[in-house]
Amino acid sequence: MNAEFLILLLNLAIVLVAYGSIYPKLAGNNANKIALFDILASGFALLVVGTKYWGTSFEFSLLFLEVNWFWFTLVSYALVELPIAYWYIKKYKVNLSE
Repeated sequence: MNAEFLILLLNLAIVLVAYGSIYPKLAGNNANKIALFDILASGFALLVVGTKYWGTSFEFSLLFLEVNWFWFTLVSYALVELPIAYWYIKKYKVNLSE
């Protein structure tokens, strides 16, 4: 399997565990707590990928751009997270205007 696919799988696994198990128990419908825990979750993804690719010149294909591991992980994490976050906000009636 190529590196991009493995990072996408890692991001998907982290997002599914976070939004499916951790956030409902620890954050509920509190947008500030969700944001804090999401920083930790995305930081974890960056930490895992960074341990393998930090200091390398490995380039990742992000549509029409070639980017390093940091930007690929961060952008792909956000793209994986968006639909699941939307579902979570609707399901738990998260108030974003607090």
